[in-house]
Amino acid sequence: MSNLASVSWGFLLGGLLLHGAFVLLRSRAWFNTLRAAFPTERFRWRNVWAAQATGLGVNSVIPGRPGEAAKLYLAKQSIPRSSYSAVGSSFGVEWVFDLPMALLLLAFAATLDRLPDLPGLSRLPAFDLAYFAQHPQFALFLITALLVGAWAAMAVLSVRVQAFWSRVRQGLTILGNRRRYLREVVSFQAVAWFVRLAGFWLMLEAFNIPGSASAVLLVSVVYNLANLVPFTPQGAGAQQALLAVVFAGVASTSQVAAYSVGQQLSIAAFNVVIGFLALALVFRTTDWRSIVRRGRAEARGDDGVAAPGGRTASA
Repeated sequence: MSNLASVSWGFLLGGLLLHGAFVLLRSRAWFNTLRAAFPTERFRWRNVWAAQATGLGVNSVIPGRPGEAAKLYLAKQSIPRSSYSAVGSSFGVEWVFDLPMALLLLAFAATLDRLPDLPGLSRLPAFDLAYFAQHPQFALFLITALLVGAWAAMAVLSVRVQAFWSRVRQGLTILGNRRRYLREVVSFQAVAWFVRLAGFWLMLEAFNIPGSASAVLLVSVVYNLANLVPFTPQGAGAQQALLAVVFAGVASTSQVAAYSVGQQLSIAAFNVVIGFLALALVFRTTDWRSIVRRGRAEARGDDGVAAPGGRTASA
């Protein structure tokens, strides 16, 4: 409790504001992706931001990432004559930059010899990471089954829906224009990564753990690893267990516990508040449960094109 009482609220507020800026930058990159996919439609950036903020808010408290369904539904409803296939495939554009960045940071973290090895993961007090580390064959089977299932679902849809693949390609349109992709997506993603790292630095300082480049990069790697399996909101449990290992010898156990729990709760609360406000002010509703249900149901029964009459305005 003493560690929580000694929190530097100025640093904490700064870290949360940078987290908000991170979400804003990411939403702009996504908006530009959607604008390339639907060049003849008029829709607002604020709607795309609100869809992303709502999704983050839901994911911050509910396991299994149901916020992705809400995000998909709200974005599709904001773009006239759009489809779930195209809007959904646009999610993949961000991974073209994010995945190499995440792997680069992971490779760097490996050189510091701070991350636990596979036997070490199996002993962590976090069910999701420990279980998969203890059963690597099952983990490989599960990943393979999910990939095969995804491709099988796409194959079925491609037979049932005549224009399915063309709509999937539509969501990836911006990748066909390298200069535009670099200018309108990668540039925002790169700044967003920098802003997120700066936010982690302030969060470390807020909880009296010395900030450094290596510490910030390790926190980013832990955050990404803990969110690989969505058994808990924001990788709760796994994140705390990994941080305890990463910062062993750098800070006391109580400091690391206060930091890991305090940072996660602060970001979760921020996401929930901003997501709720975005849903209420932009989409004029607070019933996020029905948004998730409709998102899941309508994505499964996607007929390809939204009916006219969605929210429109200048970009």
